[in-house]
Amino acid sequence: MFVSRDPFRLPTTLRGATLVLGNFDGIHPGHQAVISAAKAVGAKTIVVTFEPHPRRLFRPDTPPFRLTPPGPKLRALQAQGIDGVIALRFNRRLAAMSAEDFVNEILVRALGAGHVVVGEDFCFGQSRQGNLASLRADGRFRVTGVPAIATHGTIFSSTEIRTLLSDGRPDEAARLLGHPFTIEGHVRHGDKRGRTIGFPTANIGLGSYIRPKFGVYAVRVPGVGQGVANLGRRPTFGGFDDRLEVHLFDFSGDLYGRRLQVQLVSFLRQEQKFDGLDALKAQIALDAAEARHLLAR
Repeated sequence: MFVSRDPFRLPTTLRGATLVLGNFDGIHPGHQAVISAAKAVGAKTIVVTFEPHPRRLFRPDTPPFRLTPPGPKLRALQAQGIDGVIALRFNRRLAAMSAEDFVNEILVRALGAGHVVVGEDFCFGQSRQGNLASLRADGRFRVTGVPAIATHGTIFSSTEIRTLLSDGRPDEAARLLGHPFTIEGHVRHGDKRGRTIGFPTANIGLGSYIRPKFGVYAVRVPGVGQGVANLGRRPTFGGFDDRLEVHLFDFSGDLYGRRLQVQLVSFLRQEQKFDGLDALKAQIALDAAEARHLLAR
């Protein structure tokens, strides 16, 4: 799969491809429907997306919100069987580009668009001037608009998925994502308190991922096992950095430096501060038992 930040580096063999435009945070079934519509055209298919996410430029003080940071997002797009990804640098220059200039410079001049596919609500260009209607009015390429799709009356939406995660409903978020919400990262050294109380943990930083509701979760780690995890700041120990601490059931071994994918399966309880280590150990034992029960179902 061809990947570039520079649209002018597109190989000649990919010019005239079908272009799919969007942010695609989460690559949920709604996004997949847009990509499938592009692939059905029969030509080469290139996803044109934006990094960083435009919200990061326009609202730099907003808390972390990504469902899929750049690396996982790229792999998820590759799994859709496309031919290339152009990850445009979303900076002040691109944000100030008019919709007309975006079409002229990026879609036509740089990429030689043969067909453009977007979700029906997609907007682009300065002040979001461009939309499906303006693309169709251009006339230099074919255009397909893909309507939003829904499940049980709820539209597949990255915004709705973020809301569900913030509310501590990872099971409902998974229904809209099409898979469990996953936090991926390298296991790093922590303060090693977990092993002293009989519950060693793998510690993973959250980076640009959205912060789901702080608390304790039943989790699965593909290729490693199942467990229980605390997501938050460890108030019992006066923690201040957001992190995911995963205790894996029946596991022994060294995970430091390994990249894990931790799937949040079910929310067990809110994060809380305990009076001492004995109270904390007792609660973790209860959490682990509940997680084992839930994950066995």
